[in-house]
Amino acid sequence: MIDFLILGAGMAGASAGFFLAEHGSVVLLEKEDAPGYHSTGRSAALFTENYGSPTIRALSVGTRPFLESPPAGFAEHPLLGPRGVMLLAAPEHEDRFAAELADGKKTAAELREVSPAEALEICPALRPGWFTRAMYEPTAMDMDVHAIHQGFLRGFKAKGGRLVNGAEPRSLTRENGSWRAMTAAGDFAAKVVIDAGGAWADEIARMAGVKPVGLVPKRRTAFTFDAPEGMSIASWPLTGDLGETFYFKPEAGRVFASPADETPSPPCDIQPEELDVAMAAARVEETTVLPIRRIVRKWAGLRSFVSDKTPVVGFDRDAPGFFWLAGQGGYGIQTSAAMGRTAAALATSGEIPADLAKLGVAKANLAPERLR
Repeated sequence: MIDFLILGAGMAGASAGFFLAEHGSVVLLEKEDAPGYHSTGRSAALFTENYGSPTIRALSVGTRPFLESPPAGFAEHPLLGPRGVMLLAAPEHEDRFAAELADGKKTAAELREVSPAEALEICPALRPGWFTRAMYEPTAMDMDVHAIHQGFLRGFKAKGGRLVNGAEPRSLTRENGSWRAMTAAGDFAAKVVIDAGGAWADEIARMAGVKPVGLVPKRRTAFTFDAPEGMSIASWPLTGDLGETFYFKPEAGRVFASPADETPSPPCDIQPEELDVAMAAARVEETTVLPIRRIVRKWAGLRSFVSDKTPVVGFDRDAPGFFWLAGQGGYGIQTSAAMGRTAAALATSGEIPADLAKLGVAKANLAPERLR
């Protein structure tokens, strides 16, 4: 009998396992042959404190110190690198600009308005005239997603945790006060089961006879293309519009772009739609001087949300020993350390860590019963 059985070894499950391994025996089950195949491995890899619900922003602020100074041995090189974020308002979105700038400054203290002329200096690829106002967050950072994920998994194992790949659950039942998972890699019994199944979290709950929380996986498309020969792009920030119709940034010598789409989808190994790629390419060419002659690579990932776009973390009051860790949306990596600490604390002491509570992370705002 183990103490905690975590279903899903993406960023959510890995970070929770990292912190939970200090409190008891933990097994991390991954249905794929390797962790991080789905949403974790398909991220835009940006850390910003001006994104998401108030709870997401608080968890992001709470994660930054960990990513800036991880524990000894967690990674061989820095996890964050300079990037910045710039958001541009077209005339039809100018009425939202002041409110969003003021709201963003609550958590991203160095967020500021810049003139259109300064915006063009920050990102010379922009086509003048289509935007009227701009805000710039210089402290936003690139994240090394692979290093962060592997750091949590490596630390989890060093603390005595066990990772089992290829272990998709075939059944999940409660017997004699414990949870029993029958998987392709064997059977496991635990006092507490943690549903960190990402886009599949509601399906896992149904398997366990637990009422779903209304999780909706949504497709996000991305692609890369070559910048014009001789153009220096490395210092550009991630740049997008306030209306969330596109964004782009430098990545590994090429330009990464997305239509910022949120198309509902069943949980699956999601693939990009040609129309989404074409629409994003057209939007990039409309708003920048960048010609897109060839798509080098394209992909899609699933970002899973509940109705209020805030994660679901905590025990299900109607299913003893069933713990939710789902609904991270597109914020799971930038909130990873604070989310893992929060999950471990709620699964053991039942309380939010004091420093995160001071930032505004509240148990009631994460609890699954808020959605029912």
